[in-house]
Amino acid sequence: MSSFSSPDVEQALSTVMHPEISYSLVDLEMIKDVVCKENKVVLTLKLPLLQVPIKELLIQSIKGVLAHLDNAIQVEINVEQMNQEERDKFMRMAKEGWKF
Repeated sequence: MSSFSSPDVEQALSTVMHPEISYSLVDLEMIKDVVCKENKVVLTLKLPLLQVPIKELLIQSIKGVLAHLDNAIQVEINVEQMNQEERDKFMRMAKEGWKF
């Protein structure tokens, strides 16, 4: 039996901050389609471009926060590229929250 619930997962994911932007991945709408089933979480990570240099860092950040919730949790992350509308919204938020 798992020791986490969908609200626990959603709360944990909302704490994963983008390393270069003052917003969480959830706020930036980079995390989509979160499904929790037994001890497994499946989600989609939406990137502005598939070859962004921080892709692995983002994946490890997501896995890390979920492992903190339950170290037996299995995490499957599907990576997709944002469509133009998603990318435009992301870029507007990125300009507002840029840390550098």
